[in-house]
Amino acid sequence: MTAAKTGSLYPNSGRMIIEAHKRGFDNALARDMNGNVAETASSNIFIVKDGVVFTPAPNGTFLAGITRARVIGLLRDAGYEVREATVTVEDVADADEIFTSGNYSKIVPVTKFEDRILQEGPVAKKALEAYMDWANAMKKAA
Repeated sequence: MTAAKTGSLYPNSGRMIIEAHKRGFDNALARDMNGNVAETASSNIFIVKDGVVFTPAPNGTFLAGITRARVIGLLRDAGYEVREATVTVEDVADADEIFTSGNYSKIVPVTKFEDRILQEGPVAKKALEAYMDWANAMKKAA
């Protein structure tokens, strides 16, 4: 079941995190039944290539979270082109920038993918800034 957070999702996520830790990483990519990137073990994923933001298109294999939806909208409002599309592992490996979104972690830049070291990029910075501005405005309005 991927339409909501459920207990049935956590064992697989836990196994992925354990395997990632064994390899010296904090998280892992999760792929769908076609081998395409769906998400990470604990969050949704975004990549940036040539200024365009990509995130996997919802296909019933992952929870397309509310934070993900908020980030897509905020980045579009900020003038970024955001595409929900098929994302391959090769796309992630070749990305100019990688970041994740989740209800707990909000926006997190990925600074290492396999042997490649990355810097926090401008889109991740903008996504976090826009998200926190939105969240703070919601707090003030409440």
